[in-house]
Amino acid sequence: MAEYSSLLSDLSENITNEDLEQLKSACKEDIPEDQSNNITCSKEWFNYLEKNDKLAQDNLSYIEHIFEISRRPDLLTRVIEYRTTVLKISEDDEIDTKLTRIPSAKKYKDIIRQPSEDEIIKLAPPPKKV
Repeated sequence: MAEYSSLLSDLSENITNEDLEQLKSACKEDIPEDQSNNITCSKEWFNYLEKNDKLAQDNLSYIEHIFEISRRPDLLTRVIEYRTTVLKISEDDEIDTKLTRIPSAKKYKDIIRQPSEDEIIKLAPPPKKV
């Protein structure tokens, strides 16, 4: 639990008031406007997400998605590092999680893979210039 608190503290220190407005905007479907107006700092934002089952020490996919769509790779990287070091998620699990982090991406999970040798379209070499 101490690592989780440390993660949230670290994230909070790197979220400015302007960033917070952008993050709240990215959550507008999940945070009613009157509630959003009451959130004035990143710690309150994290508390709201925890109370509404959007965030927990072993469930970080929601904030990963929010950091991703808010173009905050620095924050996203910290969350992913926490998951791989503290939660001990294997590399295979990590790849699977990245593909399925966003619920709408689940249906594409089987499509996103390397094609087999038979599936690769081979092109003929370009014609030689005369």
